Amino acid sequence: MNFEDFLKIVPKIKDLGLPGESAHAKMSPPERTKLMETLNWETLDARMAAVLLLIYPRNEKTYFVLILRNSYKGVHSSQVAFPGGKKETSDRNFEETALRETFEEVGIAPEQISVVRELSKIYIPPSNFVVYPFLGICESEPVFTPDPREVAGIIEVDLDEFLDDSIVTDLWRDVSYANPLNVPGFRIQEHIVWGATGMILSEFKEVIKAVV
Repeated sequence: MNFEDFLKIVPKIKDLGLPGESAHAKMSPPERTKLMETLNWETLDARMAAVLLLIYPRNEKTYFVLILRNSYKGVHSSQVAFPGGKKETSDRNFEETALRETFEEVGIAPEQISVVRELSKIYIPPSNFVVYPFLGICESEPVFTPDPREVAGIIEVDLDEFLDDSIVTDLWRDVSYANPLNVPGFRIQEHIVWGATGMILSEFKEVIKAVV
């Protein structure tokens, strides 16, 4: 999609109702769907985080960025993710968390980004985090400067390629709350994007397809 064409649909994106869990479920294993049916958001004792789905132009086309996390001792080691992370006490709100973490991880300053809207929050059982995703736009071609302590690689995704249904796949994965599961995901370049990132992308895909 031409970037100028994407900018024209932004007002529709802002006003659109979000599919939420129905979109998340398309990229969720059945066991997680069962868990979500009994989840009480009001009594949930979880940590809080925020991520940014950053849209930008590259050679006049529309792209978004993902990161490959470094290896570390944790459930999200070496996974493909959005820039983002844990809410700090100094953050005034989740939007500020997403912008701060994006700057720290990939070097795009908050003043370069216009936040379009918040997407549907998502609960991640393995790490006990509630993640608040935001959709943002950088209207000039960004120069990414990844933090080598946290980011092993930058993955630039062409929006048209992402919207192609042929990239939807499935794979076997170990998860903390069940035996190995056959889970859905997106095949993006040489990566399989699944889990919370895949579920957020599933909602984003439905939002875009609803307005084009």
